[in-house]
Amino acid sequence: MKDKARLNRFKSLFFALLSIGSIISWQTAVQAGTLKEIQQRHKLIVAVKDNLPLFGLRDRTGNLQGLEIDIARKLAAEIFGNADSIQFIPVANQDRLKVVIDGTVDLTIARVTITATRSRVVDFSRYYYLDGTGIITNQTNINKNSDLVGKKIAVLNSSTTIAALQYIIPQSKLVGVNSYQQAQSLLATGKVVAIAADRSLLLGWNKTDANYHLLPNKLSTEALGIVIPKGIKSDSLHQLVDRSIERWQADGWLQQRIQYWGLQ
Repeated sequence: MKDKARLNRFKSLFFALLSIGSIISWQTAVQAGTLKEIQQRHKLIVAVKDNLPLFGLRDRTGNLQGLEIDIARKLAAEIFGNADSIQFIPVANQDRLKVVIDGTVDLTIARVTITATRSRVVDFSRYYYLDGTGIITNQTNINKNSDLVGKKIAVLNSSTTIAALQYIIPQSKLVGVNSYQQAQSLLATGKVVAIAADRSLLLGWNKTDANYHLLPNKLSTEALGIVIPKGIKSDSLHQLVDRSIERWQADGWLQQRIQYWGLQ
C-alpha cells in the first residue's frame, strides 16, 4: 500500500511538472513576432506590393521601389540602424492581412486602408498617407465633377467607390467592371468617359499615359496604415512604428517622400 501511495504521489508530481513545462513552452512560443524577437533575428520581414506604381513596384533591374518600400526600409533603419536589414514578401491584395495574422511577416505595408472591420482582426499604425477616390479621363472637355453629370463612369463592381460617386455625382451613370483593365478598355473605346478608382492608383496611370488627366478633387478620403499583429505581444512593435511615423510627419521626411513619388 505504501509503495502504491508513493507511486501515485510520483505520478501527480510528474504530471504537475509536465503541465508547468507545457505552460512555459506555450508562453515562449507566443513571444515570436515581438520587437525583441525581430531584433534577435536581425531582419524585419514586411509584406509589400510589387505591382503598384508609386507605392511598390519593381524597376527594370528587379529592385522594389516606391513610397511603401521607402517606409519599410526606414523602419528597418529605426530598429537595426541599417535600412537593408529587411526581407520583402510581395503579396496579393487578398493576402495582405492573412500574412500578418498567420505570422508569415512582421508587418504589412501594402496600401491597406484603415477600417473598423479590418481592425477587428489586426491592429493598425497611425496613418502614413491619406488616399481617396479619384476620377481619371481622356476627355479634354471634362475637368471637374460637374462635367460628369449624365455621363458614363467605369467603376469596379462592389467597390466602396460606388457609394462615393452616388453621393457626390448622383446624376452620373455608373458602368460596373470586373477589372481595371476592362475599365481602361471601355475608356479607350469611348464606351465610358471616365474611370473612378483609388486616387493613388490613378496617379500612377496619369504619370505613365499622357492621354489621361486626373480631376483635381478627391471624392472621399481614406487613411492608409501599417498592418500590425493584434495583441499585447505586439505592443512594443506598435509603439515603435507609431513613434516613427509621428516623427517622420513632424520632421518632413514623410511629406518629402510623398512628393518625391508624386502622390500629392
